[in-house]
Amino acid sequence: MRRLAAACLAAAAAGCAPALREPPTVAVLAAQKAPAVRPGARDADSLLREADALWARRPDADAVRQAESLYLAAADADDRQIAGLIGAVRVKVWRVDRETDVRVREELATSAVHAAQWCGRRAPDEPMCDYWLAIAVGVQAREVRQTAEDGLKTMIAALKRAIEKIPTYEAGGPDRVMALLLLRAPGWPLGPGDPEQALAHAAKAVALAPDEPQNVLVQAEALVANKQRERGTATYRKALTLARERAAAGDPDAAEWIVEATDALER
Repeated sequence: MRRLAAACLAAAAAGCAPALREPPTVAVLAAQKAPAVRPGARDADSLLREADALWARRPDADAVRQAESLYLAAADADDRQIAGLIGAVRVKVWRVDRETDVRVREELATSAVHAAQWCGRRAPDEPMCDYWLAIAVGVQAREVRQTAEDGLKTMIAALKRAIEKIPTYEAGGPDRVMALLLLRAPGWPLGPGDPEQALAHAAKAVALAPDEPQNVLVQAEALVANKQRERGTATYRKALTLARERAAAGDPDAAEWIVEATDALER
């Protein structure tokens, strides 16, 4: 969530460039990662299964990089499916937030947008592609600041489509991401930021998936932004409890949510 926050704030930066450009082919995207894919003809389904297994090993960086390669190989192996493209976007976004090299971050963010664009081209009516396009464009806005202004517009349009069609996806992800965008973006007249609307979207996400720590974290931030500090603090405590439960259950992402909730409570 922190990467999206920086992306939204970047929208106020000087300069403007389109968020979406003509992407290279899926074959070209896959070829860039080919060395990690073992030789031999394999079908898309087997590549996806192996990629999923490697992705589950995060935060092992080597395993995650291999997963990225295999997701792209799967997307190249079957031009009818989008699972490999979605997997690639997910991995690239994860890697951006952990990469120290500025140039590599920019390349990863841009290639995440390209993969998301191909998802939309293969499945124009698939709202999962809209959701991941919004995420990718947000990360690109942070790393390539000239795209931030156009990126916010692209994100809002894509998230509205996802909210309408698949509100339960990623445990209330569309409303959760919209809430965070509205919390962190500049307000009128510079941007679409709106704490009250953010709180409404956060409440929808929590209603859809009340035990999802990410939803509760965003709701806590929205409460604080709307001057409901006591409720916000209590909600951060709830998020921390949920995150610890997920960590005990082996969720590889839970440690980040624990840090986020703990930092907020200390502030």
